[in-house]
Amino acid sequence: MDAALLLELGVNGVFVGLMYALVAAGIVLIYKTSGIANLAQGALAMMGAYFVWIACSLAGLPMWAGAPLACLAMFGVGTLIERLAMRRMIGQPLIMAIMLTMGMEIMLRGVMPGFFGASVKKIDLGIPNAPIILGDILINRTLLVGGSISFAMIVGAILFFNSKLGVVMRAVSDDQMASWSVGVRVERAIAIAWGLSAVMATTAGVLWGATQGVDWSLSLLLIKALAIAILGGLDSIPGVLLAGVIVGVIENLATGVIDPMIGGGSREVVASAIILLTLLLRPHGLLGREHIERV
Repeated sequence: MDAALLLELGVNGVFVGLMYALVAAGIVLIYKTSGIANLAQGALAMMGAYFVWIACSLAGLPMWAGAPLACLAMFGVGTLIERLAMRRMIGQPLIMAIMLTMGMEIMLRGVMPGFFGASVKKIDLGIPNAPIILGDILINRTLLVGGSISFAMIVGAILFFNSKLGVVMRAVSDDQMASWSVGVRVERAIAIAWGLSAVMATTAGVLWGATQGVDWSLSLLLIKALAIAILGGLDSIPGVLLAGVIVGVIENLATGVIDPMIGGGSREVVASAIILLTLLLRPHGLLGREHIERV
């Protein structure tokens, strides 16, 4: 196979992986703070994309106003989920809280298309369709912009955890009882984590919505996000960056190299294989702490 084509697949795969990683970063953010793996992250990405479509297509707002408004609304949705649902799981077995997030994923996957129709909705970010040409390599502009925004937000999350509020959230993650004993408002820290995770999901949903349209299938981003979160380490946001690039490149190469030989379908196998192999060979992930308990 032509080396230029492989390089093109790899470069575009980096940007694809970064966009997946933004969804995964939300999973890690909640896990680092509360110890719960949020299986509703894909549905939150879909819901946020629908909110942006409503704001821009139905309400007629420009993207620069509609997207921030949707992010603000989704921050509220995230905090409400924590306050009205997750907080009730305090004292319950961990698996019950995780099953609750799975229930929300399934419910939202049906409710949102049920309200707004199953047809694919369009989100226009104003990005030209023509690719960027670098020699023999074609770079998808939408993926480039999406990957760059995702990278910036993930780096922002890393910096956030070194801020005063971020240190508090890390303390909550390490020991909730000790945090309570020194006056830390644990519930507030966890609610903020859910809100920020919903904002990350919304941004990723918009970026993917601009690439493939907005419908129920955006919720399937959960599978790729889980693969990246597990591979990178469920408590490591830097691990999300590394794992996102790995998953994106492998998936894109598999699509370009293996699919023509087998007739397609390798894209979906990559994420599943990475989840299984990571859990079997390195359960704590590439950059995660070894004492993490897997569910």
